Amino acid sequence: MTALVYFIEQTATGLYILIGVGLLLMWRRWAAARREIRATHFELERDFYRFRQANAVTFFILLIEAGLVILGIQQVVAPTLRAEAQVSTVALAQTTQQDGSFATATPAPVNFDNSPIDASGVQIGGEELVRVQATPTLTPTPVGTILPNPPPIDGCDEPGATLQIPANGMLVFEPIRIVGTAYTDNFSFYRFEISGPSTQGNYAVIGEYTQPVVETGELGQFVPSFYTPGEYQFRLAVFDINTAMQSACRVNITISEPIPTATPLAPQ
Repeated sequence: MTALVYFIEQTATGLYILIGVGLLLMWRRWAAARREIRATHFELERDFYRFRQANAVTFFILLIEAGLVILGIQQVVAPTLRAEAQVSTVALAQTTQQDGSFATATPAPVNFDNSPIDASGVQIGGEELVRVQATPTLTPTPVGTILPNPPPIDGCDEPGATLQIPANGMLVFEPIRIVGTAYTDNFSFYRFEISGPSTQGNYAVIGEYTQPVVETGELGQFVPSFYTPGEYQFRLAVFDINTAMQSACRVNITISEPIPTATPLAPQ
């Protein structure tokens, strides 16, 4: 269901165009039927053209409702799903390095009867008094699994086209946020392209956006369920107003089937 919502969002412009063409055809059909009703003098023909006119009105209303549904998915449903995915991504990003040894202070003993404490058996050397043990800092790691020895990246050396997610060699099996930068002088648009088994080795456009992203942030969404599992090249391309590609960043990813989740055993 999520993949269908993102697919409708990505193809919303084309769907609006189809709906507009359908509305124009239904309006012309309704107008033609109205003219025929006025021109004919036979009641049987008038009933036939009235039927065609009613059909045109019905399809006209259905097309308007379809446009409203697509608008709702684009403006409400997709942003809500993206926000939920962002929350889960941030939670996954908090995976950390293996914790080292932690040194905590020992609380002072509680002496209820104010009796003197015998400390003759405690021996503390000078080194222990001045030695400070450092506590490791929790360091976030990139989201996702990085497969070893991926092919080298191509481009990505210009600040106007960088990719942080997906990273080079990343294993992708569920919808992810694309994070990076995309801008240039006289900016026009940027787009995502993918090349691999599902595209016969050719680059296919999977998304196009007209707002530049100067600082590292979300560039879009990638849904891998549309593609056959295998090794792919994922490219970000930035274009100017002359539709000339000014910079690009290509990384290598591996698309796999969704990882099955463990099913808890029923209590005995």
